[in-house]
Amino acid sequence: MDTTDLTIHTAALPHDDPEASLAFYRDALGFEVRSDVGSGKMRWITVGPAGQPGTSILLAPPAADSGVTEDERRTVTEMMAKGTYGWIMLATTDLDGVFERVQARDAEVVQEPTEQPYGVRDCAFRDPAGNQIRIREVR
Repeated sequence: MDTTDLTIHTAALPHDDPEASLAFYRDALGFEVRSDVGSGKMRWITVGPAGQPGTSILLAPPAADSGVTEDERRTVTEMMAKGTYGWIMLATTDLDGVFERVQARDAEVVQEPTEQPYGVRDCAFRDPAGNQIRIREVR
């Protein structure tokens, strides 16, 4: 199998409030909205960094698949409330600037910019659904 052209196209994170999630990813992180379909809480919103049309985050209703049981939906909802269900790592050359911009939008700060013992400098937030968003500085 040839994987030389294999790329990451879309990663998915759950949301429980599409408007709050949209505001976080669009306004705080500065991502562009690529699509927004559905209505009410059953909305699938695709966002991504400007200039990188081949990489997106799909913000989707949790456990919306018809094959998911009520117990499974409840488990996902409980994990989201604890902030233990979804997470993603982003990267920037201006960690302090991004941290200030996101913090100014009243995002929940999990960790301020920190030099980690494993050699990276990063910070972390929670999005409105509880997903952890780690932002790593690249030099």
